[in-house]
Amino acid sequence: MAAGPRRDTRGIVDAPDLFAHVRFRRREPAAALRPYLEHYWLIDWDLTEPYAAHVVPHPSVNLVFQRYEAGDGPRERSGYAEVAGVDPGLFARKLAGRGRVCGVQFRPGGFRPFAPGRPASAWTGLRSDAAGALRLPPPVRAVLDPDDEDARVAALDAFLLALEPRPDPQATLAMAVVDRARTDRTVLRVDRLAQDAGLSARSLQRLFSAYVGVAPKWVILRYRIHEALERAGSDPAVDWSRLAADLGYSDQAHLVRDFTATVGVPPTAFAPR
Repeated sequence: MAAGPRRDTRGIVDAPDLFAHVRFRRREPAAALRPYLEHYWLIDWDLTEPYAAHVVPHPSVNLVFQRYEAGDGPRERSGYAEVAGVDPGLFARKLAGRGRVCGVQFRPGGFRPFAPGRPASAWTGLRSDAAGALRLPPPVRAVLDPDDEDARVAALDAFLLALEPRPDPQATLAMAVVDRARTDRTVLRVDRLAQDAGLSARSLQRLFSAYVGVAPKWVILRYRIHEALERAGSDPAVDWSRLAADLGYSDQAHLVRDFTATVGVPPTAFAPR
């Protein structure tokens, strides 16, 4: 696994515009947590005008601590924590005034050791109160109150370590298989992914339902869209026909259809600002 947090912007729709409105950082968790976590992600904002952020989510469960000073209710204004399962669609959030979010992005397959009582698919598409989802109450104020981000990271480390995740060979396998789908551009089909993992396609489906929360085909497609989105955001002259071939599509029309369904606009309407 790569050392340190990821530096790419995959999944963020119009990353330069987002970074112009908010302070966004990724931080590395404690060493004992790194087998299960991608990174922590920290966002702070102080806006004079509302801003809508859009993300094409990764196949990851997130634990999200959040406070919105312009929120609609006392819970949002005081701060709360929730478990966000894999979001099958486009995630959108309107930001206004001042606010803060401190998130934990688990590796796909890495959340189950922290909440072994339910399959990952039970969280998919849901945002659940963290106090009921995890066996310890989340330290909302300890995570959200400090302006010192090292203190926030330390609070996240302490809470997650206290949950005592136990090694799970199936979780390890799920994380390795998803990482293969993310990093190996030659993996375009579920049967190839299953074969490389030494599993039948049906066994792979069961593994993903229990530990990832979405199907292997969905994961492969999502990583294709992430790459297309990043290319579109950095190169206004991207050759969509060639990119479709690179990503394993039979033709450009199929890529355009999947991109439009996921991001909400066709590739030709999406250009770097």
